[in-house]
Amino acid sequence: MKTVAIAGASGFVGQSLVEYFSKQNYKTVQIKREVLSNASKLDELIESCDIVVNLSGANIINRWSEEYKKLLYSSRINTTKSLVESINRVQTKPKMLISTSAVGIYDNKATYDENGSYSNDFLSNLCQEWEKEAKKVNNGFTKVTIFRFGIVLGKNGGAISKMMLPFKLGLGGIIGSGKQYFSYVHIEDLVRAYHFTIEKELDGVYNLTAPTPTTNYEFTKTFGKILNRPTIFPVPEFVLKLIFSEGAKVLSDGQSAVPKNLLQNGFEFKYRNIEECLKEICNK
Repeated sequence: MKTVAIAGASGFVGQSLVEYFSKQNYKTVQIKREVLSNASKLDELIESCDIVVNLSGANIINRWSEEYKKLLYSSRINTTKSLVESINRVQTKPKMLISTSAVGIYDNKATYDENGSYSNDFLSNLCQEWEKEAKKVNNGFTKVTIFRFGIVLGKNGGAISKMMLPFKLGLGGIIGSGKQYFSYVHIEDLVRAYHFTIEKELDGVYNLTAPTPTTNYEFTKTFGKILNRPTIFPVPEFVLKLIFSEGAKVLSDGQSAVPKNLLQNGFEFKYRNIEECLKEICNK
């Protein structure tokens, strides 16, 4: 039985991974904050596991005050640093570290595989630093895998849980121009991709997004169509900036990413486009 230790297990993705792996005869262990801040306890936990999954990070969709930007940074970089230092320090090392990043690392000028060009804004730089920290595993034994998440969609959490009610009430609408890219992944495909990567012991960087990216307009219209609700109330970009300040970029300035590396390694997505994804979530 493989043991998977998860930092950030209380979130939507973390809970989904715990539930999935428990059905796959894996043992899961949560890496709690008090363990992360105690080197000896962290080392003991790391030595007892085969896989370390790093999902830690404050919610990116929020108002980005200077204080909150520091929290976004520390909750990702410092946690990853603690995990990496422990992995490098202990004698019995895990086989894999699977760390997290986001497609926000790319600019929005084209559709990119894992070799796409980076932006030079706060979110991209945050992702670059996050990945750089994970790659400091240097023990010659532990493989490092990095998943660049798109927007995670599922029934019981993530972005859909916040959008379902307004859309059901007929209050859903495009954000800004609606032309911005929208890269996403169904939670079921996400957890399956983790399992696939672990079983094949793959390292490297992987876009964890559905094979067919969409736009905010197409997402909105498809969601409304499936729910049989109108989508006539657009959200102006200036309103988002009033609410989220610089953080509005997450909603108004998306990226288009495709999972070339996963597909080339033989992973098969169950939900390949936005209609298939939303139909399953809405049980249509």
